[in-house]
Amino acid sequence: MNFDLSEDEEMLKALTERFVTNTYDHTTRRAFLAEPSGFSSKNWALLGELGLIAAPFPEELGGLNLDATGIATIFEALGRGMVVEPLAEASVLAGRLFARTAPEALRDEWLDGLLTGEKRLALAHAEVGARDGLTWVETKVVADNGGYRLDGAKPYCIAGGGADGYIVSARLTGTPDDATGVALFLVPAEAPGLYRREWPMADGSIAVALTFDGVQVAESHRLDGGIAAIEEAQQVAAIARCAEALGIMERMFHDTLDYVRTRDQFGAALGSFQAIQHRMVAQYAAIEQSRALLNLALVSWGDDRFAEAVSGARAWISEASVTLAHEMVQFHGGMGVTDELAIGAGHKRLLVLSRWPEGPQAALDRYLGMLN
Repeated sequence: MNFDLSEDEEMLKALTERFVTNTYDHTTRRAFLAEPSGFSSKNWALLGELGLIAAPFPEELGGLNLDATGIATIFEALGRGMVVEPLAEASVLAGRLFARTAPEALRDEWLDGLLTGEKRLALAHAEVGARDGLTWVETKVVADNGGYRLDGAKPYCIAGGGADGYIVSARLTGTPDDATGVALFLVPAEAPGLYRREWPMADGSIAVALTFDGVQVAESHRLDGGIAAIEEAQQVAAIARCAEALGIMERMFHDTLDYVRTRDQFGAALGSFQAIQHRMVAQYAAIEQSRALLNLALVSWGDDRFAEAVSGARAWISEASVTLAHEMVQFHGGMGVTDELAIGAGHKRLLVLSRWPEGPQAALDRYLGMLN
């Protein structure tokens, strides 16, 4: 099977790599993480100018309607640069979900700003009781004064720092674990009764804990779909996360390869020791296996087996990426866990990617359930 990129995909890859080359090194990355939202607002605007924020959106709405291969091409390049801007969560997940579920008038009100990066949305869905599942929703919504009233909490709104609005899942009917009875709403960040508390994740990115205390939502801000729409959006976002993880794995591997070739120990280069060579070869094989599983998901795009292939790729890459990160850190010794090297930053990012929005075991369980 031919996995060569098309001409358009090669251009997309070159554009993303140029963004990384022109804006990122490890020192600037640390500075970007220190900004209030956990990333560079200037870089976010630049991503909008380059069309990378709009790219996952449908073509008729001003995007490129990227398929899985196009999305993976962008995010593997972003992963190699260890880019901190939340393109997966804000564009591929929340933005694309909004574009597919919003009423036309509401969509038109927000769309231009979302495509250019002037506005940003985050998905507020995960709750304390979820336990690696996408179904659990306790946040309540009831009809009130021609609209709705929201009450509840969403403590894990990833990339929610500084967002202009939130796509919130809330339960109309049923028990918290019912797959039905859940509706989606767009809640502006400044809505009365919405309280936000920012908190840092392990990789330095900023998440938000949201509390809804009688938040009034207009009927016009109700979105179409429920849990099924979130699951579909998460499948596509999983492609982006897997590709980003693969890019980080490649970056960490090659940085470590350079290190063991030049670092002397006991009068010889570290890379000359057979045990080190064997361990590096094992991690090279893990990268190739990860790429193969990602490619299987990419060629399954539009197929009935797409969700299965994505779950399988995510289960493997989540586990393999953290194992690789542990090895690369160990080869660097004490320096591997410092903020001075990109190795430690890559390790932290892979930890987050491997556990959000679910751990590898949950992804494996989902994959096994789809085999029958």
